[in-house]
Amino acid sequence: MTTVLLVDDQPMQRFGFRMLLESQDDMSVAGEAGNGSEAVRMTAELHPDVVLMDIRMPGLDGIEATRRIVAAGDRTRVLILTTFDLDEYAYAGLRAGASGFLIKDALPEDLLSGIRAVASGDAVVAPSLTRRLLDAYADHLPTSAVPADPSQDPRIVSLTDREREILTVIGQGWTNTEISARLHLAESTVKTHVGRILAKTGARDRVQAVILAYDTKLVSPS
Repeated sequence: MTTVLLVDDQPMQRFGFRMLLESQDDMSVAGEAGNGSEAVRMTAELHPDVVLMDIRMPGLDGIEATRRIVAAGDRTRVLILTTFDLDEYAYAGLRAGASGFLIKDALPEDLLSGIRAVASGDAVVAPSLTRRLLDAYADHLPTSAVPADPSQDPRIVSLTDREREILTVIGQGWTNTEISARLHLAESTVKTHVGRILAKTGARDRVQAVILAYDTKLVSPS
């Protein structure tokens, strides 16, 4: 059973999400929060598998709430909901540690599959959309703390040459299937490499791996 905390300042929006989730045999609503502060407090109390997080809320917004939830080190993962697929806050939300984002007018089946994906440790954002998002907000990337030579970044040093190559193409938006075909590797081998990259770099999921590729200048905005 996947437990979900609903966070939105609109009661009707929460009601709609609750009705949808409670229609599923494998999901339950752990609780509801109307702002970021409530979300942080209730996550610490309830330990839900997933927090369905709105961004624009009075008081503590969804980005800062996400940052605090992730910093607490709990197993809870955050799925951010935005109004637009290139919402100016979506990038900041991913950098805060969210495991992905969906559009508020997404089809019900897409929302449900997104929640299941995040609960299982996967990222929701499609690689091509991730690339487009990061390209659009590449000017937000910090530069002062990034070594001129990415190979000297402590997050990269532990990677093998093949793992670094795969991290680079992940940042370029390649799917596992594309990596398998273009690098002539079995898809199971690619999955193994991706898992090792996440473990070595401390990236929570594929979205965070893409951000890492940008941060360390393995990938430059197109």
